[in-house]
Amino acid sequence: MSPALTDRDPVTELTARERARALLDKGTFRELIDPFEQLASPHLLAQGITPQSDDGVVVARGTLDGERAVVLAVDGDFQGGGIGEVSGAKIAGALELALRDAGSGRPVRPVLLLETGGIRLQEANLGLLAIAEIHAAIAALRRHVPVVGVITGMIGAYGGMGIAAGLCSDLVMTAAGRLALNGPEVIENEAGVAELDSRDRGMIWAYSGGSQRTAVGLADVLVPDDTTAVRDAVRAVFARGPRPDAECRSARVEEFTRRLAGADPALALDPQWLRAAWGTADGRGEKQHDTEEQQA
Repeated sequence: MSPALTDRDPVTELTARERARALLDKGTFRELIDPFEQLASPHLLAQGITPQSDDGVVVARGTLDGERAVVLAVDGDFQGGGIGEVSGAKIAGALELALRDAGSGRPVRPVLLLETGGIRLQEANLGLLAIAEIHAAIAALRRHVPVVGVITGMIGAYGGMGIAAGLCSDLVMTAAGRLALNGPEVIENEAGVAELDSRDRGMIWAYSGGSQRTAVGLADVLVPDDTTAVRDAVRAVFARGPRPDAECRSARVEEFTRRLAGADPALALDPQWLRAAWGTADGRGEKQHDTEEQQA
């Protein structure tokens, strides 16, 4: 039985640091390169932007079900979770160390808590380089252990970090989470309000929200906005073990090419049409929990 709405501990109300702590086994949270290290971006102050002493990324070590784990939590409250040189290096470096340990027979369970608009425009080229390193590390690491992405809200995951989410072997979302390459405002600015009204919140969630992304197989597990439910979903992935790399989304090129070939670019893609046409006949979206709306 799923918890009643009033009994929940909403994960969306937690800070990035609190989310990382809540995911790990109790008492095992240990932060690496914490704010006291003062490893802030060297590029923001010159542009009139106050930097943050952890550059918006929390790197936490601990255990998950007694096994070594690393949680990388992006702080959506700082620069919209934008990834720059320092924050990107923290994520990429942690994943590369996890890859080194996996190669030496000491696997670490990696989890990415994603609340990010993608590359930080003030550090565009440096952010691009960092995100490329993140992508490469995820693709290499998932051959050894599951790489779990979690998108809960309220920012979502966009741009290069939306691609990073797609590279994860498993993706957990809440109904409030969003996943897309371009954000609504970007689409409206480039193609006009006739293409997408960024103020139409219902439409935005209908095409990019967690319920839709799970229904069409672009995410794997839909959970309620509850800390325990998110943690249980992540634990279940690691209990299952790594997927064959051929089953990961980025390796299923022919399948997604067929999907796109079946869509008429002259017509607006209706979310319900996408559910009917793309669905989850491929077996992804294996475990869906009731959403808040269904339980209400």
